[in-house]
Amino acid sequence: MSTCATGFRTRVKICGLTRPEDVQCAVDSGADALGFVFYPPSPRAIEAEQLAELVKSVPAFVTVTALFVNPSQEEVQSVLDAARIDLLQFHGDEDDGFCRQFHKSYIKAVRVRQASDMVEACLRFPGALSLLLDSYKPGVPGGTGESFDWSLIPEDLNKSIILAGGLDPSNVKTAIQQVRPFAVDVSGGVEASRGIKDASKIKAFMNEVYRD
Repeated sequence: MSTCATGFRTRVKICGLTRPEDVQCAVDSGADALGFVFYPPSPRAIEAEQLAELVKSVPAFVTVTALFVNPSQEEVQSVLDAARIDLLQFHGDEDDGFCRQFHKSYIKAVRVRQASDMVEACLRFPGALSLLLDSYKPGVPGGTGESFDWSLIPEDLNKSIILAGGLDPSNVKTAIQQVRPFAVDVSGGVEASRGIKDASKIKAFMNEVYRD
């Protein structure tokens, strides 16, 4: 099992789920959190109406996360009204006040170019439970499939870290050993095609996370 120096287990979020069978595979493989994308330009986007079917069999203690990019208040509320949501994830230009108004726990994505990006995000988003660190690519709010320079991550951030960006079964173990994140987040790295997960890749990813 993957642990940091204190014996802490790295959590796993599998994001961009669009099919019930992929949700079930993620749950059966031991994922701690599931991510559903509500950003229409994304090939992994779903409609609020699809959510209830996708999460109806998700058990307790598996976190259902809704991902947004510069949504309106009404768009977020429509998803919250549609089905169970445990956590909100924001990838756009939202501020802390916008993210807090729904009275749900939230995480904020940071597209990393330099160390100061993460330090500033800690100050700008006091309400965020964690920072999700992703790769910077101009015009792309996330899901680039590319990793960033992990050495840029400050060791003394005052928020827990969810590491994203280009993770897959071949590099997640190295990422965990180097960064020691609270959690890792994967989407494209466990897919057969955009929005369609590959069960064997999900299992391989989870095995690498838990491998001693």
